[in-house]
Amino acid sequence: MSDTLSTYRSKRDFKKTKEPSGAAEVRPSKRGRFVIQKHDATRLHYDLRLEMDGVFKSWAVTRGPSLDPQDKRLAVEVEDHPLDYGDFEGTIPKGEYGGGTVMLWDRGYWEVDGALPLEKALAKGDFKFILDGERLQGGFVLVRMKKDRDGGKRTNWLLIKHHDDHSVDKDGDAVLKEMETSVASGRDMATIAAGKGRKPKPFMLTSSAVDADAVWDSSEGLAADERKAGSKSASKGKSADKANPASEKMPDFIAPQLCQIRDRPPSAEGWLHEIKFDGYRVQMRVKDGKIILRTRKGLDWTERFSQIAEDAAVLPDTVIDGEICALDHDGAPDFAALQAALSEDKTDDLVYFAFDLLFHEGQDLRDMPLDERKSRLSQLIAEAEAGARIRYVDHFETGGDAVLRSACRLSLEGIVSKQADAPYRSGRSDTWVKAKCRAGHEVVIGGYATTEGKFRSLLAGVYRDNHFVYVGRVGTGFGAGRAADLVSKLEPLSAEKSPFTGIGAPKKTKDMHWVKPELVAEIQFAGWTNDGQVRQAAFKGLREDKPADEVEAEKPASPDHETPQPKAEKTASAAKTTKVPRGRGGKAEVMGVMLSNPDKPLWPSDAQNGDTPVTKEDLGRYYESVAGWMIEHIKGRPCSVIRAPDGIGGEQFFQRHAMQGTSNLLELVKVHGDKKAYLQVDRIEGLAALAQVGSLELHPWNCQPNKPEVPGRLVFDLDPAPDVAFPKVVEAAREIRDRLDELGLMSFCKTTGGKGLHVVVPLKTGGRKELTWDEAKDFAHRVSNLMAQDDPDLYLTKMSKKLREGRIFIDYLRNDRMATAVAPLSPRAREGATVSMPLTWTQVKADLDPQRFTIHTVPALIAKSEAWKDYCDAERPLAEAIMRLKKVEARG
Repeated sequence: MSDTLSTYRSKRDFKKTKEPSGAAEVRPSKRGRFVIQKHDATRLHYDLRLEMDGVFKSWAVTRGPSLDPQDKRLAVEVEDHPLDYGDFEGTIPKGEYGGGTVMLWDRGYWEVDGALPLEKALAKGDFKFILDGERLQGGFVLVRMKKDRDGGKRTNWLLIKHHDDHSVDKDGDAVLKEMETSVASGRDMATIAAGKGRKPKPFMLTSSAVDADAVWDSSEGLAADERKAGSKSASKGKSADKANPASEKMPDFIAPQLCQIRDRPPSAEGWLHEIKFDGYRVQMRVKDGKIILRTRKGLDWTERFSQIAEDAAVLPDTVIDGEICALDHDGAPDFAALQAALSEDKTDDLVYFAFDLLFHEGQDLRDMPLDERKSRLSQLIAEAEAGARIRYVDHFETGGDAVLRSACRLSLEGIVSKQADAPYRSGRSDTWVKAKCRAGHEVVIGGYATTEGKFRSLLAGVYRDNHFVYVGRVGTGFGAGRAADLVSKLEPLSAEKSPFTGIGAPKKTKDMHWVKPELVAEIQFAGWTNDGQVRQAAFKGLREDKPADEVEAEKPASPDHETPQPKAEKTASAAKTTKVPRGRGGKAEVMGVMLSNPDKPLWPSDAQNGDTPVTKEDLGRYYESVAGWMIEHIKGRPCSVIRAPDGIGGEQFFQRHAMQGTSNLLELVKVHGDKKAYLQVDRIEGLAALAQVGSLELHPWNCQPNKPEVPGRLVFDLDPAPDVAFPKVVEAAREIRDRLDELGLMSFCKTTGGKGLHVVVPLKTGGRKELTWDEAKDFAHRVSNLMAQDDPDLYLTKMSKKLREGRIFIDYLRNDRMATAVAPLSPRAREGATVSMPLTWTQVKADLDPQRFTIHTVPALIAKSEAWKDYCDAERPLAEAIMRLKKVEARG
């Protein structure tokens, strides 16, 4: 026994506590092991233990670890612990040192981070390390507090998370609240304290840990009773149960096990990864040839799925957990098709995907490890020959990231990862976790909005800390018939008051209708805003199988990092068993809008876009990626579009008015002097509708939003002759900026997607007298004229081609009432799929290359750009600038 354990041993009476004494021989590990034990003693804390030199170096982290690098957690260094403490889970008797309940909250392996040797890092008090656990991953640092560096009585450190892929920006301790069960036994603190439930699976591989009865447990309760009766008699009792399985009664219904949500699937060994099916969770109970199919709420839906029930009649007495799905023409689960099948009572083609076996021929299997239950289930379905409607769900045992990436490439919902050795436990458990490819979500309907009596959108909410909070509108995904059917279900739930609570809940208007929050809807959306609202939400269908009070906020996975793919033979095997599709066919869904012919090339292949054509789907995905930024500069303004349905090599036409069949995602607005309605894009989903009809360019008016008669911005269009070098255009843009700055106006710059630049000036309105278009155009004309007068060899303000050679045309005519300018971030119908890119003024320099801004490059560039971020704050009244301009003209 190590001498460093003398302090540990002196504090404990091993006749009273079942903590390990350190006498057990622990098998060596090639990697350093760590454990984190949740310890409910005098004060709840978390014990961090890192394997070093044959012992566990230990710290008591008072508030537990945090994943937010801004949080600094006090970590008090305590005595070294023996390595076999890494398997301890149970209770320390009251009155003994550390008396209370101990849970194995996390465990795995660790390594030193950085070039500094371990001993020097600890001596210096700046100890960096990396954890690879089941719950915690990534870099951490322990920093010894300054007052303790000179040999104080207590050695206090701060535990801090490093910024990396596993850190978060807020709610760093959420992981502690979400993960409240043992990684070793699946038990919660109350079950451990009572001595009940499954004993922890050993991790440290001690000589005694292989004996299940040698794993330490409560001094009271069922486990203690087993010890008193003797391990032999307990084993005999268990063997007798197995020999006589008919002694167990089949439950009528077993509440389902539910998943925790993770951003990424587990990377550790010992996990099975299954395809996530987009359907209804259904439990199949077969008893004496009678079949009952129940939803997750326990509702009997046997009649609704009568054909599946009929096929299940060949099965022996059993309880199976699974999911019922409808498959599209490619064999992929399709939730909308499932909804249609149920509403039209056409369920013969639905499929039951079986993924767990809970009870079989008189034996309750829930305490059995998952991999054993699945093995029995596979054999059961194969031997029964139940037919194509009942299928076994195979799994992958390779890394979870690789499986998720493959699922996402196949346009599937995501994956569910399950701990291979875990029992089945009703309720939410961290031994089952799900990671999604796209942000699918359930929401509860709290109301709906109408426009002129016609259905417009759903008002959605979720439960957070027992409060029903508003998360936004769902305004697309409804056909006319679907909307009418939905309203018919909502009208009987009409309520006088809003069901939403908290800040951000919508205010009542005449077009808003409250309902009792009882119906659950499945939506697809692009993600969450900073204030907790859904972005670009599209309706997929109602979920009759899920209670409203279970609907909480979820996050999608981000499987975009590079990971190896699962082995081909394993992928093929799983696909054969579960009939997972290999492609999506002739349509693609973007922001809830179906794009027909998604592979149609709109821009031909060339070196600028990677020698691959830019397709209709590429255009839709581009609009989706920049929609949140772009919509602020086009909404509320009539918008003309350049359409090229057959690509830039085919016919192109300029469309400003609505045409027959115009999508209901686009607004139709009337302007004075024109009988025909103009197009207007007020919702980001409208951009997907434009992609569907081949709209390659967007040209909005430059008016104030929803005020077409009021100028909202000035645009100076710098259009150089072919023989003018681009650095000259850069100089022109910077000169306009300086002149406008002298007049008290702030300006912004963007490329045009061609060979020129736009200088844009946001205007402030709302004074006693609104600015007129004539005043705006006159001001732009006079500023342009001053430049042309000062340098007539470089600038001109007339469009005559005869005069253009060697000069830059300053086009001020963009500032007329019905004039337009290409929108920021709009693509251009030109070779290379270039984009009109917003710039910071520091980017507007001689080496600026507008051709580098394309559909392929801009999404990543704009995501990290600071360009135009203060645009709204830069609005200035033009009246004051006009007065200053008069003074400048008078001086000239």
